Amino acid sequence: MIIYDLICRHQHTFEGWFASAAAFDAQRDAGQVRCPVCDDAHIEKRPSAKVRTSREPASVAAAETAPAHGIQNVSTHTPSDFLVKLREMVQATENVGDRFPEEARKIHYREIPARAIRGQASSREVEALTEEGIDLTLLPPFLLHDAQ
Repeated sequence: MIIYDLICRHQHTFEGWFASAAAFDAQRDAGQVRCPVCDDAHIEKRPSAKVRTSREPASVAAAETAPAHGIQNVSTHTPSDFLVKLREMVQATENVGDRFPEEARKIHYREIPARAIRGQASSREVEALTEEGIDLTLLPPFLLHDAQ
């Protein structure tokens, strides 16, 4: 396991764990390594002195893996209480899943009472919602770990 200190072009730093240098390169080239703060895919690695020496059970490693990013144990050098607060805000929303575009429209057009929701939408759906004047925010994956 190789641990890299990573940095995006906006100078946000975070940590990524990879099976090998080649694994990092492949994931970065596929756009799977992204800044957890600004979602930038232009990432540079800086070697770290940290080394994982023990083998963890597969279930633990799988539970810690960030979806679609291959990054484990993300550390953004942001105060942990700030990240906890952000995750609490996300958890306080209702997960409507793939019904997000439909629910967002119903709320926007006052067909149903307003409430905080989260869910999934394709890039085409996000664009259509935005064109309709519906405010939404794309959530970085690291905020969703505990909100599933």
